[in-house]
Amino acid sequence: MRVPALSVLLCLSTCPDRATADRIAEALVGERLAACVSLLPGAQSVYRWEGRVERGEEVQLLIKTTHDAFAALRERLCALHPYEVPELIACEAVDGLPAYLDWIAAETTGHRG
Repeated sequence: MRVPALSVLLCLSTCPDRATADRIAEALVGERLAACVSLLPGAQSVYRWEGRVERGEEVQLLIKTTHDAFAALRERLCALHPYEVPELIACEAVDGLPAYLDWIAAETTGHRG
């Protein structure tokens, strides 16, 4: 199966702690909405929320998925996430190892959505 790189997305999200990150990652991969979720603990975030500058330690999620699975992934992430407005940014893959891109597509095929 030859998958165009532009059909693959790398999505960014953050979680308040490792337990939340684990739960979301397991759900997204288990439901075939993502092929892989990498968890990067120790991210330091500085952001403006409700008029104040806030700071906090978070777990960064790197979510590998496809355009076809993204709408369902977005809905599921929002349902699982404790933040009022969770981070979710999707970046198109412009190139990559063809076998890896094919694997992402194969692992997200047949997602429930």
